[in-house]
Parts: sequence; structure tokens; C-alpha cells
Amino acid sequence: MHERVKLTPSPTEAADDRIAGLDRARTFITLSVVLYHSAINYTYFGQGGDRMHWLGFDLVALFNDSYFMSCMFFISGLFVPASLASRGASDYLGRRALRLGVPYIVSILVIMPVAYYRYYVAEDQFTTVWWRMISEGPWPSGSAWFLGVLLIFDIVAALVGALAPRLIDGLGRWAGNLLRAPLTGFLVFLVIANAAYLPLHLGFGDGLWFMPGHFPLPLQASRALLYPTFFVVGMAIGAAGLRTGPFAQDGAPVQRWPVWFGLSYGCYGMILLLAYAHHNWIADFDSPPLWWRAAYGSAVASFCASMAFGVPTFFLRFARAPLALMDRMQPSAYGIYLLHFLPLLWLQYLVFDPAWSAAVKFAIVLVGTLSVSWLAAALLRRIPLVARII
Repeated sequence: MHERVKLTPSPTEAADDRIAGLDRARTFITLSVVLYHSAINYTYFGQGGDRMHWLGFDLVALFNDSYFMSCMFFISGLFVPASLASRGASDYLGRRALRLGVPYIVSILVIMPVAYYRYYVAEDQFTTVWWRMISEGPWPSGSAWFLGVLLIFDIVAALVGALAPRLIDGLGRWAGNLLRAPLTGFLVFLVIANAAYLPLHLGFGDGLWFMPGHFPLPLQASRALLYPTFFVVGMAIGAAGLRTGPFAQDGAPVQRWPVWFGLSYGCYGMILLLAYAHHNWIADFDSPPLWWRAAYGSAVASFCASMAFGVPTFFLRFARAPLALMDRMQPSAYGIYLLHFLPLLWLQYLVFDPAWSAAVKFAIVLVGTLSVSWLAAALLRRIPLVARII
């Protein structure tokens, strides 16, 4: 009977009541994901598989990889309290299963196998590769892992909303009171982010991923607490009210968006300095000392926290600014995220052999991936059932 208990957000904050600034923030994160995946194949120190590379792409990949997934979970959490308040736990779960669960299943069974088949195109038929992938592994999830993890977080949030709705109310009051002094509130968030990241970062490093068997639901071990923490903090701020609370367009944290970006670029500068020290000043590259690992982990966690505040507050502050291209892309942003791995991997394959520069290959992959996935998403959204999902 707790399902319809009213949470903090007002009726004007129904789940379908669009907030242009947050829509733009989510679109920006999608673009960051596409940019990262387009650049990483041409990095010098990273995971680049192409023989052509450029150090500048390492800076692009490091910047995006260090923050965008935690920011996505943070922004996702902002909308949870209003959705639970307007729909109730059961309807909320049904909608999330449709919007996250169905695309996740389609991604791992169709989109990702077709995308990753480019690695096996000269070896076996697609059906052979597909069945081996499903039955034996490895079974790559690509960007779809985020959907599965977010759905788990949403299930837990719905259970809390049904069984202990006052807990979400309490989170909203806590966040609202704390962020009346935004610098103090952010400092608390900074401490929480470091506490969630540092222990696992020091214990596992950043290269280990938890993988249940060969099934496509991986989670980076060092960020196993960071992501749910950012999701819960997003929920707390959302429960304080998206139109009337701290992240309202005239809210104190929004007015201080330059502070969050200044802090984020300071933290990124520290990440670069520590990376330089790792490559040039530390004798044992594979086993850096504890002080370096702690400093690097703290810089990453602090960068994540700064960008989680910086990205949405920037777009909320300038919600009325003309960004026509981004606004046209916004309805298809989720579809772009879901589909982009397919043209991305095949374009990387098509430009692999030519001796073009890394910049040319990157430009072809980026523009082609974004164009194809945007067009495909827009066309799929013409189908009413698909439009309900993406």
C-alpha cells in the first residue's frame, strides 16, 4: 500500500515534464560516449588497435572515460523520485523494463553480435560466431552494460519507493538543506565520491572487470561502488525538486556552474600530471607506489564529482541559449547511444588498412558513426512501438 505514497517532487515535476537543460545534458553525455569510442582506436597509450595513432586522442579518451559513466548514473538518478511519485513503483518498474530491459536484450542478442562480427568476418559465418558468442563467450555487451546496471539500480529504487518512501523524502530534505550552501554540499559529495572509489581502486586497480560467467553484464571493479553512489546522490537531489530544489534553474549550485567546471579541469590537470609522472618518473611502471595510486584515484573521483555537478548545471544555467543542432538530436540521443557501436566498429574495420593519418580515420569514424546512428534512430522512432522505447 506504500506504492502511491507521495514523495517530495510536486505534481508539476511529472516524469514526462521535460526540463530542457537536463535533456541537453543527457545529449551531451551521449556525444561524449560516441566521441570516446571513436577516438580510442587511435590512442597512443590506450586500447588503440589501429597502427595509426596520435597522443592527442589519449587526452580525449582519458577525459571522457574518467567521468561520463558516473555522470550518466548521476543524471539518471535525478529523475527517479518524480517518476516514482507520479507513477508508483509497479508502473515505474514496468516502464523501466520496457525502456531499459528490451533495448538491453536487443543489444546483446542482435546489435552487439553484428557489430563485433567484424572481428570474425574472415573466419566463420555469422550464425556460427553468434552461437559461439552466446553459448561459450566471450559475449561482449558494448555500451549495453549501462542499461543492465541501471535497470538493477532502478529495481532497487522502486523497492525503496514502495517499502520505505520516507527514506527518499529524507534524502531529498538532506540534499536540499545541504546544498543551500553549495560549496559545503559539494565538499560533502566530494568526500562521498572519494570514499566510494578509493578503496576498490586501491584494492583492484582499474583494469579488472566483474563478469558473471561469460554473460554480458560487466562492471568495472574499481567503480562498483562509485556508480550506485552517484545514482543515489542524483536521487537525493532529484527528491529535493528539479524545478524548485538545488538544481532548479535559479538554484545556488546552478549559478555556480563555473566553480564546478573550474574544479573539474583542475582535477583533470592533476590526472594528466600523475599520468606523466607514471610514464617518466616512476621506475616500476607496472607497480606504482601507494601514494601515486591514492593520488590518482582521488583525482579521478574528484573529477567525476566535479563533472557530475558541472555538466547538468551548465546546461540548466543556459537552458534558453540557442543550441538548435543539439535540440534536434535530443529525441534520438538514446537511440544513438544504443546503435552507435554497430557503425563504429564496422567503420573502424573499413578504414583499418589504408595508410591515412589517425586524424583522418578518426574523423571518418566519428562523423560516420554519429550520422548513421542518428539517421537509424530517427527512422526507428517513426515506428510507434519503438518510439515508446527509444
